[in-house]
Amino acid sequence: MLTFFTHSSYDEHKMHAGHPERPERTQSILSHLKETGQLAEFEQRKPGIVSEEALKRVHEPLYLKKLAASAPASGLVMVDPDTHLAPGSLPAARMAAGALEGAVDLVLSGKGTRVFSCARPPGHHAEHDAGMGFCFYNNVAVGAAAALAHKDIDRVAVLDFDVHHGNGTVDIFKDKPEVLVASSFQHPHYPHRYYDLKRPNIINTPLVAGTDGLGFRKAIERDWLPALEKFKPQLIFISAGFDAHTDDPLGDIHLKEEDFTWVTDLIVAAARQHCEGRIISTLEGGYNLNALARSVAAHLKALAS
Repeated sequence: MLTFFTHSSYDEHKMHAGHPERPERTQSILSHLKETGQLAEFEQRKPGIVSEEALKRVHEPLYLKKLAASAPASGLVMVDPDTHLAPGSLPAARMAAGALEGAVDLVLSGKGTRVFSCARPPGHHAEHDAGMGFCFYNNVAVGAAAALAHKDIDRVAVLDFDVHHGNGTVDIFKDKPEVLVASSFQHPHYPHRYYDLKRPNIINTPLVAGTDGLGFRKAIERDWLPALEKFKPQLIFISAGFDAHTDDPLGDIHLKEEDFTWVTDLIVAAARQHCEGRIISTLEGGYNLNALARSVAAHLKALAS
């Protein structure tokens, strides 16, 4: 059974009016899953607050201190032009990162095999020493580093199919060969960082604007499958961004729900081959509420198979 992490604190992270990264994102997902009966198929859990140890594995301590000191009692504080702290932002972010820390404990203790974290704020743009792109803590990196802290885990993979490049995850793990990071993304496009980095453990898959599902599938098969076969991860993480959907306002890649099913099926097959089926997935982007909810539902159906 798939384990589904979420928490009401995510609703308290609110940026300015009209900002695309808004509480309605996770709310729309939960409403859709409840209405269709799909949510009842999962084991539902609430995450705990991330430990300082887990954050310090992937983020510079001075950055963490500055971020905590910047948290407002009221109003908004700018982290970067797209990213603002509200009073509820860091509590939500600590829960979002804590979900990945908890998911690792669940999976590596043998109490679960597949996990999805329906969390916000997202994380994959947060670099070692900087928040950006709606992200404060790099949730998936917290999970990957937590897994590597377990004595039985030497290799983990992070697979990222968001429309935006997972620059933060690449930055954190670029010199750590025990982590394979594979990221597909529209190019040129935000965040314009690390997209051309050359490392054996970094697989960048840029997609030109207008790429459709067939082009996406060919690129993933070309780049990700050989890398996974060579690397043989013991645990797979997914940065599950759904803003590459054709209806999303923040990108120009034309995927549909069936493409997210396809890439999830591919990852599930790789997990069965290399790591006893173990997968931890966390929500990243996706800003058209209807497309996001349908795409997450498709991802979860494949992930639970």
